Amino acid sequence: MRCLNTFIHPIYKNQKGKIMRKFALLAAVSVALLAGTAAFAADTPRSGGVVNFVAPYGDSFSTLDIQASPATQDEFYAKAIHRTLYDWDADLNKPVLALATDVGVSDDKLVYTYKLRQDAFFHDGKPLTADDIIWSYTRIMDPKKAMPPARYIAEIKGAEDYAQGKAKEISGLKKIDDHTLEITLKQPIDPGFQFMRNNTAIYPVGQGDSEEFQRHPIGLGPYKFAEYVPGSRLTVEKWDKYYDNGKPYADKINIMIMGDAAARDVAFRNKEIDVAVLGPAQYSTYRADPELGKNMLEVAEAYTRAVGFNPDFKPFQDKRVRQAINYAIDSDLIIKRLVKDKAYRAVGWLPNSSPAFDKDAKPYPYDPEKAKALLAEAGYPDGFEFELTATQNESWGLTIVQAIIPMLAKVGIKVKAKPVEASVLADVVPAGNFQAYMWSLESGPDALTAMQCFYSTTPQSACNYQKFSNAEFDKIVDAAKAAKTDEEKNELLKKANNLLQDEAPVWFFNYNKAVMAHQPWLHGLQPNAAEIAIQSYEKLWVDDTVPSGR
Repeated sequence: MRCLNTFIHPIYKNQKGKIMRKFALLAAVSVALLAGTAAFAADTPRSGGVVNFVAPYGDSFSTLDIQASPATQDEFYAKAIHRTLYDWDADLNKPVLALATDVGVSDDKLVYTYKLRQDAFFHDGKPLTADDIIWSYTRIMDPKKAMPPARYIAEIKGAEDYAQGKAKEISGLKKIDDHTLEITLKQPIDPGFQFMRNNTAIYPVGQGDSEEFQRHPIGLGPYKFAEYVPGSRLTVEKWDKYYDNGKPYADKINIMIMGDAAARDVAFRNKEIDVAVLGPAQYSTYRADPELGKNMLEVAEAYTRAVGFNPDFKPFQDKRVRQAINYAIDSDLIIKRLVKDKAYRAVGWLPNSSPAFDKDAKPYPYDPEKAKALLAEAGYPDGFEFELTATQNESWGLTIVQAIIPMLAKVGIKVKAKPVEASVLADVVPAGNFQAYMWSLESGPDALTAMQCFYSTTPQSACNYQKFSNAEFDKIVDAAKAAKTDEEKNELLKKANNLLQDEAPVWFFNYNKAVMAHQPWLHGLQPNAAEIAIQSYEKLWVDDTVPSGR
């Protein structure tokens, strides 16, 4: 309205001026309507075009069989090609049904009856049926395969018996008809947090093991596989039979493999890629730049950066040694100097965005003298030496390892860095082939699922990489699973998290503050706290300012 008043103000006060005022007002309204139309057009999704996205966590994909993958890097292609029973809704901040239109829940919250979508088709044209979900979950639990997502499917009744060879099928999976599936859980939990994981993707019956499938995966997602150039990119093309009408918008997505931050920076500045996950140095630079800083998405992610200790290495069997390492490292200094404050100091495992985060808990203070005393008590007055496996990642890799080496040396601990590629780290850690490792690991959005990674019966191949085993911890987590209310559950998980911090199976470093820069022509991005870089590709679209020739 201020614009209208400014426009009308100079109009004359005579009779003729009244007519002029009418024309002036009409003109102003017309301008306002045109402006509104332009704004609407800018906000209205446009079909067509190409999006150049980025997979930033390594120099390759570890496998095109997403069910066999523990790596976040592989989720970038999975989110385009595949679909899971549930999906994470970043706007609602919770899991929602994806491959089902409705679900009925029994009074004891153990039996879930899903009405499956009848408009979901695999990329070979086959319609989704209950058999596909049963096949996929059974394949994941195959004891011969040791699939990483087995820890999620293990919440289904009978899944562990099948994995242990005690049963020929998973008793908790029951086909009612082609489009009705009954799943019985072994305990009353929210299955959405289990069955939304990208590596619990649904495959067609009988698919997954062949070389052909692993070269050319078939899924239910909005995009179908087109081409993979190892170390360079994976390209997907629009699937015309995707069940969400009107989506996807873009005709093609190029998922560029760029583990090197400097390479991403150059490509982004040259307008070759549409997004760039920012590391600490880039965050400072982009934030200070009036142009680059215009389009940045920031979110507190549910990831914890840590150094995990293998108890097969004798010194790490002693809690005092593990605590000593936490005391010996000046985490705050590293976060300030190297991470450029693009992180939050870790206090236990659960991130500060978790409803089970204990705001009264304190992190390990920097106290090298305390560290020396604990090492002496544990029988290592002169320290010891260990190997630390890490990638080149600037936020949780060798840059950080190089910073902690002199700090640990001051208390007598010698660290030998072992550099590996991200895909190698994703292999050696679940296999237990390390003395210590540094990684960024999922610690949410569901606190109970995150704590399950430290439960004694969770295998190392799933996510209990430290082979942590503590009877009191298990007891608390069991009580949390049986809690009647969220408040009761979260209080118990706070207790479990505090116990975990005291036991120190890892060096607790930080929680990630994720930042992603995007080009002004890219729209549809969501503030995904589960992982900012993994987006719902079907919602992405480019406006007409996108560079030509793509």
